[in-house]
Amino acid sequence: MKLKARFPQGPDCTVDDLLADVTREPEGGRLVVGDERVRDFLASFSRRLLRPETARRFPELGSLGFFLRRGEIAKAIERLHDGASGNRYLPRGLVLHFPPANVDTIFVYSWALSALSGNANIVRVSNRSAGAAETVIDALNATLAEAHPAIAQTQRMVGYERDDAVTAALSLACDLRVIWGGDRSVTDIRRHPLAPLSRDLTFPDRSSFAAVAVDAWHEASAEAKRRAVDGFANDVYWFDQAACSSPRVLFWVGASVGAELAREEFMGLLGDAVAARGWRVDAAMAVEKHVATYGLAAEGAATRVRFAGNAVAEVELAEPVRMQRDWLGAGTICHATVGSLAELVPLVRRKDQTFSQFGFTAAQLDEFVTALAGRGVDRIVPFGSALTFASVWDGFDLLREFTRQTTIWPG
Repeated sequence: MKLKARFPQGPDCTVDDLLADVTREPEGGRLVVGDERVRDFLASFSRRLLRPETARRFPELGSLGFFLRRGEIAKAIERLHDGASGNRYLPRGLVLHFPPANVDTIFVYSWALSALSGNANIVRVSNRSAGAAETVIDALNATLAEAHPAIAQTQRMVGYERDDAVTAALSLACDLRVIWGGDRSVTDIRRHPLAPLSRDLTFPDRSSFAAVAVDAWHEASAEAKRRAVDGFANDVYWFDQAACSSPRVLFWVGASVGAELAREEFMGLLGDAVAARGWRVDAAMAVEKHVATYGLAAEGAATRVRFAGNAVAEVELAEPVRMQRDWLGAGTICHATVGSLAELVPLVRRKDQTFSQFGFTAAQLDEFVTALAGRGVDRIVPFGSALTFASVWDGFDLLREFTRQTTIWPG
């Protein structure tokens, strides 16, 4: 089977040719951790993404461009070496990436950190990827004109229809396989064996939730409330709320009377924010939201469903324990009220990834994490940062995962 060469653009190739090219010694020698050739390429790529015309059209690419700035790259490498005690971090070798189709920029973060770690990389780009992914591919290819030849040789992005023979051959050749996507995707790809010294790094189905401290909301200024709601809107509406870190349940933590008042104010501001941004939900999505939300009511999981046009849907959960983790359609917010963060502890599962919040103190959040004792939640972020990618993701320090450490004991 022929593979479509997406980056660098070129003629279709076979698996054998791809592996032979990407693993041979590059011009200028093998890549190393923090390689200047990679830093230069990522910095130039970042500048393209930060161009106003690109960032305006795809705001998520502006975030990606900021993440890949030269200064941010330098900080990441410095953090990697902190506490190394004279030991050396080295590339793993060949890293194979299977990114998801529903969040069409995540593959760039994964690939960029692996390249920065000195690895050769093969990324399978989904044929279902949307406009932002195509813009990324175009920017990558445009950046090659000024890049060191080692980049084109060692960094490859390809497309192919589902083919077990291709996936098996690539899997057997890699040193690290990175799988992003649903549980089913992870299970299907894991059927293909790795070499004995290779390993998987998986990012399966996750869900996320949010919470507002009711007393803090009432004490906040009008401007602080507006900023919080604007941030929450970004967390929900980017990627149509399908990203693993987008909240699906919003908990109101405090007395019920105050919670109801806070909720009404919050949702009014959210409607204003959505209208101001011009976000729309098409008729097909609206029908899907009606079916899903009223289905919850029919099952007894919801006591009230309310729509503000097609863009915003509210669901009142019958009880907090019925915490909703499934995707119900873009702009669907499930609500529940609890007296304290402690009441959320028994509800959290290992599947829960991001907890976005407003109004809690650092001490309260630390106490919450201690009480969770590892049962779930990998990230706690303020509203507006749920979708902000970091080099520590799902509890994994990706630069460390993409490298191996050689210990040095002087005689």
